[in-house]
Amino acid sequence: MKVFERLDRRRNWSEDERIVLDQVRRLADEVIAPRAQHHDHTGEFPWANIRALNELGLNAIFVPEAYGGTPMRYRLYLACVEAISAACASTGIIYATNFHGMKPLIDLGTEEQKSRLLPRIAGGGLASLAITEPNAGSDATGMRTRFRPDGDDIVVDGGKIFITNGDVADLLLVFGKWHGIEDPRAAISVLVMERGTPGFSVTRLEEKMGHRASSTAAINFEGCRVPRANLLGAPGEGLRILLSSLNKSRPSVAAHALGIAKAAFADMVAYMNQRRQSGRRIVDFQANQFTLADLATAIAMAETWLDHVAAMLEDGEADFGIEASMAKMCASDLAMRVATEAVQMHGGYGYCRDYRVERLMRDAKITQIWEGTNQVHRQLIGRSFAAKETAT
Repeated sequence: MKVFERLDRRRNWSEDERIVLDQVRRLADEVIAPRAQHHDHTGEFPWANIRALNELGLNAIFVPEAYGGTPMRYRLYLACVEAISAACASTGIIYATNFHGMKPLIDLGTEEQKSRLLPRIAGGGLASLAITEPNAGSDATGMRTRFRPDGDDIVVDGGKIFITNGDVADLLLVFGKWHGIEDPRAAISVLVMERGTPGFSVTRLEEKMGHRASSTAAINFEGCRVPRANLLGAPGEGLRILLSSLNKSRPSVAAHALGIAKAAFADMVAYMNQRRQSGRRIVDFQANQFTLADLATAIAMAETWLDHVAAMLEDGEADFGIEASMAKMCASDLAMRVATEAVQMHGGYGYCRDYRVERLMRDAKITQIWEGTNQVHRQLIGRSFAAKETAT
């Protein structure tokens, strides 16, 4: 695994960053990973893991200092997501969703909003990002949740599905359409809904193939009154905010997928060095070495591209949507590929729950679906090369 260690060293972590990352990796290896099988089997929400992450103050690394945070580089956040996800993909996506839900507030909220709301997250609160609806998946313009202004409040009616942390979040970033704006794109708006808002309910928790310990909720809004002060931006600015949010959360999903991929690769390498067939270790067969070479190279390339995207964000680049799509698509396809090869290399054992690769294969699949399906990302990337037609 020296190739991956060298990549990590070249990130030139500061002393403080190295301390945080070492703590996170130790916690992932010694505390979170040993619990992962239990949480997968039972579907129990990993509260003990979340408390352990909060003891490290891990939400604070993406919250500005003025609101209770101790901000560090975006690349460090991605490395933390990767390490946690390698140990337990469910815990990894719970943690990452805090960033996904609150980054728009951090970037675009008013001083009053940030001062009032962000200290909860810096102190360990959970967040959620509520976009998807039964008729609005990859095409968010189909959403039917409605925002109706009423004095100093906004009345929210509608519902969302497949919402990570939806039942446990302290703050939910909710997207809906502003009453009175007919254009489905121009109507999209966004607000922060606080836990305990009357009229909010959880109608279903999904039983999933993977990420079984991460709660995925269907939620309902029935006359929820949210203070107008919780509206992010102006009515109708939600689509712009949504796209900006996804550009920053998609690399996070890529890091999550890479955590799964690297865990599967590590398990496969360990098994291939131990398992023997026909008197030889299976790692000694040339065809198997070719598989390892291809996968290791792909992981290294995906990691390097993620570094590139992170650097773009850290340097203040505004237009990196295509690069973010590439990172998400590449890493999630790779997670599924590596996990599938790991199961195959384990033979029949890989199909049994006694071996982690079985869980990793199930966890990998959703990474190709959420934050935009990979078919959508291929379309976004492909059409970015189409020259604009000129009128004749």
